[in-house]
Amino acid sequence: MDNDLVQRARWGDLAGQNWAGLVRLSFEVDEGPITAGDDATGSTDAKPAFRPMTGRDIRSRDEQEKDNRSFVESRGGRYVYTYEEPDTSAWKRKRVRLPNGEIGYRVIRPVFEGALEDLKRGTAPNGERLDGLIVYDIDRLTRDNRHLEDAIEVVENFGRPIIDITGTLDLLTDNGRTVARIVTATNNKQSADTARRVARKHQALQQAGIPTGGTRPFGWKEDKRALDPHEAQWLSQMVDWLLAGKPISAVIRKLKDAGVTTSTGRDWSHAGLKAVMRNPRLCGYRPRQVIDVDPVTGTANTRVEIVLDDQGKPVIGQWEPVISVEEWEAVTELLGSNPAPGQGRNARKSLLRGTLRCDREGCGALLRVSKAEKRLNKPDGYFYYTCPSSGSAYGGCGGTRIAGPETDKAVSMSVIAKHQEEAAKRKASPEPTTWEKEEELERVLEDIGDLKQARKARIITAETYFSQLAEHEAEKRRLTAERNRFLRSKHVAQGAPVDLAAQWDDLLLSEKRGYVEDLLLAVLVSPAVGRGKPVRDRLTPVWRPKGNQSEEAADSEAP
Repeated sequence: MDNDLVQRARWGDLAGQNWAGLVRLSFEVDEGPITAGDDATGSTDAKPAFRPMTGRDIRSRDEQEKDNRSFVESRGGRYVYTYEEPDTSAWKRKRVRLPNGEIGYRVIRPVFEGALEDLKRGTAPNGERLDGLIVYDIDRLTRDNRHLEDAIEVVENFGRPIIDITGTLDLLTDNGRTVARIVTATNNKQSADTARRVARKHQALQQAGIPTGGTRPFGWKEDKRALDPHEAQWLSQMVDWLLAGKPISAVIRKLKDAGVTTSTGRDWSHAGLKAVMRNPRLCGYRPRQVIDVDPVTGTANTRVEIVLDDQGKPVIGQWEPVISVEEWEAVTELLGSNPAPGQGRNARKSLLRGTLRCDREGCGALLRVSKAEKRLNKPDGYFYYTCPSSGSAYGGCGGTRIAGPETDKAVSMSVIAKHQEEAAKRKASPEPTTWEKEEELERVLEDIGDLKQARKARIITAETYFSQLAEHEAEKRRLTAERNRFLRSKHVAQGAPVDLAAQWDDLLLSEKRGYVEDLLLAVLVSPAVGRGKPVRDRLTPVWRPKGNQSEEAADSEAP
């Protein structure tokens, strides 16, 4: 019966057979003519000439299905199902993990692959018997040789015919399959040529500093060139807040309270705000999006980088900048790849968790938060900072406990006084203009790069790679956090001093934690001796050295 299906399809006899159609609307990119604004004229009317197509035949989904149905029914068959692939490329490859664990690039078409599997089984998704598959043209079937061979396998080994309407596809004969391979290779080359020319066109637009399509960036008008005065003012304010030490959560809170939304009308998110702040468009540089693939793990990370000209200098975009290059570099360094203490998102609900340590001899454990027992008749929400017991996973001594609200108040007063003292010192002695450990950080980054290349070349084992990588990454975090603190201190020194005493009660918890972690390495809490002893007498602050950060503090910066 199966071989008979292929033979009868060759004769055009589909009587008594059930057929399904594959309808694909591709999303290939057409080159189009060069418009007046595609050169470096700087015209505000410049628009990229890239347009999505529905395929070389430019036939819609309904037209393809109608033609498939008419073709089958005119030859005595029944049309029972339509496989639809909207906005799917039959040529563009995507990064995937292969069965052997390695990374490869393949054309991803789950609908197409599912149709072939259904055809092998002889059953359509709606439960109807399935005898064959029809497409409008070979271009609708595939532009990838791997997928063509999969289709040929279904015809040759499973006896299920695959045909087209235009006559360019013949998988039913040996000669026809040979021609199909040649046509598919030619179509593949055409797609590759188009992609190459489009990529070259994008590169030309980038080098000219011309903004292209996409969502209107926050801070600019629809032409992506002229500043929106209202939004640009908020962008500048957001940068000032971040450089002054406000955590991202506090900035988002202020934006929400003021009713400021993104360019698409949505509320700001942590990821969205960081993406906007990292974009070099803010300082006038032309950005582009790139994807980095780790050679060892195969993971891909998308980032935005500055477009460079032939001399390696940043390309200036054809739009008005919002902030200076120095301000953008500072806020980018401060944000980093992860939130740092006092700058990012922190889920802790208490002011001093992660800062208080037990001062009992031989202990030094971090104090944790515990609610007051009901028998103590304390107000609702009252809590203590306590040293974990020796049998717990946190390895404390269990011998130190101190009242939470009173401790928060005492430490807050010390932090405010220290901040005012540091502000006076900064005013008397200007901050240095350069960070002295920049070369040390660059060496660490080079070591990480060399380590990845050594693993990629299989010079070192996976165990050696990951153990050494952990050490280098820890050193990178330490130095990066230290540099961020230097940049913040430099920026704060240039602005008006903050009256922390007047603002403290109005700050968010995350903002208060930022000041605490910025100034303190730890606060040692001694065990209680006798009754009535003031809380402050049990506290020994360990202030953070100016311009430095210990490894211990760097390790505790995870939110």
